[in-house]
Amino acid sequence: MTRPARSRLGVLLGSTTPPEQIGKQSAAAEAAGYGELWLPEDYFFLGGVAGAALALGATSRVPVGIGVVSSVVRHPALLATEIATLARAYPGRLIPGIGHGVPAWTAQMGLTQKSPMSALRETLTGVRALLAGQTVDHDGKFATFRQVALTHPVPEPVPLFTGVLGDKGLELTGQLADGLLVSALAPVEYVRAARKKLDAAAKAAGRDERITISVLAAANVTRDPGEVAGAREALKAVLAFYLAASGPGPLFGAVGANEHLSAMLARGGPETVAAEMPDEWVDLFGLVGDQNAARKRIGEFLDAGADTVTVATVVADGADETLTAVGELTGEFTY
Repeated sequence: MTRPARSRLGVLLGSTTPPEQIGKQSAAAEAAGYGELWLPEDYFFLGGVAGAALALGATSRVPVGIGVVSSVVRHPALLATEIATLARAYPGRLIPGIGHGVPAWTAQMGLTQKSPMSALRETLTGVRALLAGQTVDHDGKFATFRQVALTHPVPEPVPLFTGVLGDKGLELTGQLADGLLVSALAPVEYVRAARKKLDAAAKAAGRDERITISVLAAANVTRDPGEVAGAREALKAVLAFYLAASGPGPLFGAVGANEHLSAMLARGGPETVAAEMPDEWVDLFGLVGDQNAARKRIGEFLDAGADTVTVATVVADGADETLTAVGELTGEFTY
């Protein structure tokens, strides 16, 4: 039996999506031909596991990812139980993503860890073992297991993704995970470097399989050439907010932008960044313009080593148009 073609384009429902609309929007994304659907777990907006359950229940084919749960918010045994529940109910369609979590949010809950990397490692190994039906008895730096076993393990392997940025996280992903969800605002240069680092880490760990990369792209796309300038300005304002909130880091360092960003932040916040950031940063850190521009940018991500590109509709007024415009391209990029 021939497997139907699946688009390499996905969509992320934003964290401001009202929960009661998740089912409707998920069904619409599947009908539009998107090959992946991602639900965020952003504290204190949406619960990723519950959101994924709503999305899975409203669709019949599209894989649904959780992007991403913090490794320190749930004990790995509880996380494994929740993943197993959904994975058995919707076989082959769940893609759980696990990361460190936004430090400010985990700090609000008193969950700051001395070694976030240890917490992520123990969560990945513990969850995978439990899903496979193993009994786990282990004292770790982060989590303790006392003869824990799932009553309902998952017959088939569940792909575990990470949401990390730095070299240590990429190395751990290459060793233990099945995929990487690359944060929005990633330039092509970061994706290209991450591909090389993941491949090297997997090879060093004796793994033959390819580690999947799914790139989140902050998008504002229009089918109307006359609206391109407005789409760019609208996305620029949103990018400035996220650049100011994130500060210098691996994503921006990949294109030598950290020093410039630091200088702007020393003079002010998002307003300063919006006023002073180079116009080319809109193209470096976003997916913007008409369908031809979107088509070109998506191709660049895939050529750099990404396996899928997932649009994040960060501009509220342009969300519907972006999903329609990119949705019309889903058939051009398939497995």
